[in-house]
Order: sequence, then structure tokens, then C-alpha cells
Amino acid sequence: MSQHATDPMADVERVNATGRTPVVFIHGLWLLPSSWDRWAAVFEEAGYAPITPGWPDDPETVAEANAHPEVLANKTVGQVADHYAAVIGKLGRKPAVVGHSFGGLLTQMIAGQGLSAVSVAIDSAPFRGVLPLPISALRAAAPVLSHPGNRHRAVPLTYDQFRFAFANAVPDDEAKELYETYAVPASGAPLFQAAAANLNPWTEARVNTDNPDRGPMLIISGERDHTSPRAINDAIYKKQSKNEGVTEFVEMAGRGHGLTIDSGWREVADTALAFVKRFT
Repeated sequence: MSQHATDPMADVERVNATGRTPVVFIHGLWLLPSSWDRWAAVFEEAGYAPITPGWPDDPETVAEANAHPEVLANKTVGQVADHYAAVIGKLGRKPAVVGHSFGGLLTQMIAGQGLSAVSVAIDSAPFRGVLPLPISALRAAAPVLSHPGNRHRAVPLTYDQFRFAFANAVPDDEAKELYETYAVPASGAPLFQAAAANLNPWTEARVNTDNPDRGPMLIISGERDHTSPRAINDAIYKKQSKNEGVTEFVEMAGRGHGLTIDSGWREVADTALAFVKRFT
């Protein structure tokens, strides 16, 4: 399986050696590449070559990330997108790309550059031109956005903040387990970039939705997601559906923002896999 953030290029060599279609998984804020481990196993079993590169400087483990949050700070959307584009550029075949939350935004940025064969954006962060700002999304981002200095910090979530932002749709004992297993501090910069995207004409939080080489795209929305509610995903779908490529939308009933890691993860993974299979 993937060695995560330690050496993405060793992973690239392993993937290229298989001759299989690569699937690049991109995590979002407050998570690490290890959040995709079960997904990678499912896609590998289905005949793909999964790779889970981290954001630049991602620590290997949750414990390490919580002990040294400073390494996660000051990662901007553009910097992280360039990092993933560099990894993808070394793959022997155009990959499928699957991303969650800010990883969903990065997935769309990569697709907009014509770098992916097919893409799945799950509960994506918004980009320039996506106008809805639901109250719950503002509340979920408040731990970062409430302090301007957080732009240059890595900010952890308390359990209660995580419960609201990720784990509102699961029982309390599961929410606690998810928090202890997966939650890490997150770079504040991307949240400030997304929040100001419609005010800043030069924002990095932008997606080329018109590129004819974008490839097929699936937008997945969790019905009970507080962080990336239906209104945001509907607006993303509306922009993406103007592309000449296939654009589809699926809502996962009863699911919150933690839908890729909670006990119902397999249903979401199978939904993404079925879409990828149609086009690879």
C-alpha cells in the first residue's frame, strides 16, 4: 500500500510498474493521507493502482501531526495543487482523481488543467464563482476564520468542533473514535482563500470548469454535511455541468462531512468506484 507522504516518487514508481490505471486520492483539511487507506484497498482490489500522496510536508502519522502542527501551516491552495500536479505529471498514465473537502476542490483544479482521466469531488470546498455561504459552513470554518492570525497557523479542532464539522451524522461514540483516529491540525490559509475567493480576482481558489479536456466528473454531496452543505455542492455542479464532458451528481442520504472515513465509508467508495469504472 502507499507510503503516504514520506516519498511520493517511490509510490509513483510502484504505480507505474503495475501498468494499471492510477487513482490519486487527495485528502482535505484536518485529515492525513491515511484517511484513504481503506479506499485504496478497495480500488486496488478492483484492478487500479492507488496512490495517496500527502500535502507538502504532511507527517506520516496522526500522533506526529498533533505533536508538530507547525509543519502543516502556510500551505496554500495553489501550492498544494502544484504539488499534486507534479506528482501526477510523473505517472505513466492519466489517473482517476478522487478528493474530499479541500481535496475535492484540488481534484477540480487538477481536472480543469486536463490532468485527470476521470474525477470524483466529494463534499468539495467552494471556489471562485460558487456563491452560497450557508450558516453551517461558516460555523464549521469559524475555528480558523475567527482569528486573522490563523492564516499562518495550523489550527486543530476541539472534539466539539470536529463533531459539528465532520461527525454530526454519526453516534457520539463513533464521533469520538473518528476524532481520535483521524483528526489533525489544518493549515488555515486555504480556508481564508476559499472565504475570500469571490472578492479576490487573483485568488488561487479557482477552477477552470470550461476545459474540454476536463474529463468526466462526479460531484458527491452528503445530505447532512455542515461543512460543505448541499447548496455549495449544487452551485459547484451547476458550474461544472456547463462543461461538455459528463458531469453527474449524487447525494448520499443521511451522511455528514466525515462520509469518507465513518462507518458508512464503503457505500461512498463504491459509488466513486462505479463512476471511475465507467470511464477507465
